[in-house]
Amino acid sequence: AASADIVEIASTTEGFSTLVTAVGAAGLVETLQGDGPFTVFAPTDEAFGALPDGLLESLLEPENEELLVRILTYHVVAGDVRSGDIEPGAVETVEGNTIELATDDGVTVNEATVTQADIVASNGVIHVIDAVILPPDIAAQL
Repeated sequence: AASADIVEIASTTEGFSTLVTAVGAAGLVETLQGDGPFTVFAPTDEAFGALPDGLLESLLEPENEELLVRILTYHVVAGDVRSGDIEPGAVETVEGNTIELATDDGVTVNEATVTQADIVASNGVIHVIDAVILPPDIAAQL
C-alpha cells in the first residue's frame, strides 16, 4: 500500500502545482489528507491553463473560496475507485452534482480524458485528467 496521502503525492508530482495551490486556497488540504478513501480526478497544470483567461486567478482570490471549493470537490468521488472498477454512467461527487463516466475510448469524465490512471495513495486513488470539469450551474455562468 502507498504511504503518501493524496495531497503528498500531488505535492511531489510534476504537473500538479496549480492543483496543489488551489487545494490550499480552498482550505481542502486537511480534508484530502483525511482517512477517505477518495477518488480524485486531478487536472494537470495544463488543464488549469486552458481555463478562460483570468478565471483561475479569480478563483484563487479569497472572496471566491466557496466557488473554488465547489469546483475542486466536483473532481472528488467518495471511495477508492480504480480504473478497472469504473462503470459508465453518472456518479455523485463530493460536491453533490454528478459526473458522467464513460469507458468507450479509455476513460472520460464529462469532457475530460483520464491520461494516467490509478496513482495509489494511502487514502485513495488519483486519476490524472486533461481538463478542469465544472459543476453544471457554474459552467453555465462562464
